[in-house]
Amino acid sequence: MIKQIITINRKKYATGLFWQPMGVGNNAKNYAKQLSKNKKYTLYIDYKSMIGLTSNRDGAKSGMMSAAVEVINALSEFVSFLAVFRVDNNYYLIAVRNGIIIRDVLLDNADTARKFFMELSQIPDWGGLFAPASWGIPKSQEKYLTDLIGRGTGIKLRQISVAKSIVPTLFFVFIFILFGLYVLKNPISVQKVHVPNITQETIDKYRQQIESKKQNVNDVKQITETKIIYPYDNLPDMMERANLCYKAIAFVMQPIIGWNQTHAKCDGEFVSATFSRDFGTLNDFYEIGGDLMPGATVQQMSDDEIILRVRLPELKTGSEIDERDQETIMRDVATIFQQANINAEINGVTDTVMNNNKTEQLHVTEIAVSSKLTPMEFMQAFKGFNGVYMTAVSWHANTRIWNYEIIIYSK
Repeated sequence: MIKQIITINRKKYATGLFWQPMGVGNNAKNYAKQLSKNKKYTLYIDYKSMIGLTSNRDGAKSGMMSAAVEVINALSEFVSFLAVFRVDNNYYLIAVRNGIIIRDVLLDNADTARKFFMELSQIPDWGGLFAPASWGIPKSQEKYLTDLIGRGTGIKLRQISVAKSIVPTLFFVFIFILFGLYVLKNPISVQKVHVPNITQETIDKYRQQIESKKQNVNDVKQITETKIIYPYDNLPDMMERANLCYKAIAFVMQPIIGWNQTHAKCDGEFVSATFSRDFGTLNDFYEIGGDLMPGATVQQMSDDEIILRVRLPELKTGSEIDERDQETIMRDVATIFQQANINAEINGVTDTVMNNNKTEQLHVTEIAVSSKLTPMEFMQAFKGFNGVYMTAVSWHANTRIWNYEIIIYSK
């Protein structure tokens, strides 16, 4: 492919950037580093709610402006537009949907540019179509890049720092060199190993210690087999759990161009997100999603729906149970949500826990609530309770509502 650089009025502009929407609160520089981990990108530009990535290999340099940014600013009255401009013997194509750049590329011939344009024009509801008049595209207008570029947005490409990744490498190289020098100074062939003189008495004493440890292990095993393991013996701190689920859902709900986020859920071991296709492709999802969410597994429900899942890190756990009776807990929980004017579904159930032939009844209060509050805010309601566990929390992108499932263990 040709170098992705165009020259307008003796000034060079970068094209061919990889554009990706940014989630709320993302730091552009850190996001650029994250996206460039397994790619060739060396430069980035931060524009509105997007980040654009490119490389020196494509001819781009730090301090250079983006042609796409210049064009969008010049055509600010269009939220969505598709345009092709002739630049010398090449053609520059840019496509913007709902303020997000989905295509930004310099092509070396008219046939390829026309093919790209016609394919993208099949997407409905373009606010504006711009193409050379000689193409005869219905409802399209002809505009010249020289009239749009050069107004000076002041937004320029910046270098993606890789210094932090180089330092650890240099450190290990330095250690390896020192180790090599040590080995050369003390050849393995002349090193001596001291072998202790083991007597029969020593062997007999060691055998006795092993037998004693075996007996202790058997005793512990017998005690464990008769002891009931309660679910409340391994509960994480409820606020740490809330914070973990909130961050995990934010992680899997990162925007992927051409795909809509619909739903995310954090349960006992995993966090998952559901995406539905807009104008993107499966290859787009696998390529971009793999870079944004390493370690995730993808379940393709259909060509238009994908579920992405990531295992949650483990939290430190402890034993905790509420000493109040179940009826009191249910009444206290209901009072809290009544005071906040929030509808809550509260049920009291009895679970049976057992180990071999030993069984015991355990009282569990189940609470289901829908709320606009984030997990950390919502869990503040249970500060006065013990034995609390958030079994699941889900977030719906359309309604922006959180659905909570909480249980409280009691005597």
